[in-house]
Amino acid sequence: MGGQGTILAGNILAMTASEAGLDVKVSEIHGMSQRGGSVSTIIRMGEHVDSMICDPGCADVLVAFEAIEALRNQQFLKKGGKLFVNNETIVPVPVNIGNATMPVDIPGKLDAIGAVKIDAGEIARAAGSPRSTNVVLVGALSTALPFAVEEWEDAIRHRVPPKTIEANLEAFARGRAAAE
Repeated sequence: MGGQGTILAGNILAMTASEAGLDVKVSEIHGMSQRGGSVSTIIRMGEHVDSMICDPGCADVLVAFEAIEALRNQQFLKKGGKLFVNNETIVPVPVNIGNATMPVDIPGKLDAIGAVKIDAGEIARAAGSPRSTNVVLVGALSTALPFAVEEWEDAIRHRVPPKTIEANLEAFARGRAAAE
């Protein structure tokens, strides 16, 4: 959802992969993010990447910053892929105005698809940085990718505001621990 820091999280991943020598392509879809709408960031990386398109069933890893978004985007995850989701539900605007209803049994559906649920907001607050939920999720993501912890930390140091570096590094470490 707009304002959750998905773009920064994507930048950290893209920088980490690029610094590791991989070809990286990034696509961001902001939609109605200024009004609480969905934001999608697709990052493809490898020896050679032609496109940033992600078709259904092709994502190795999916990170969702909110539970309903995880359910909405699960079709992109390939069989055997890894899904990390912030264990938080934000009531969408159509539900708030009475034009839609919430999905039933969100936690059960997430369990059924093998989601690794992370209490990212709580972890970020415990790390001393309530706004670092995104970096907590980057920490969880880092457990599924072949980059060294130091490479992730270098990217964090270069992408977050200087006065927040230590809190973000702590949020990253706690996100890794939660996913492991």
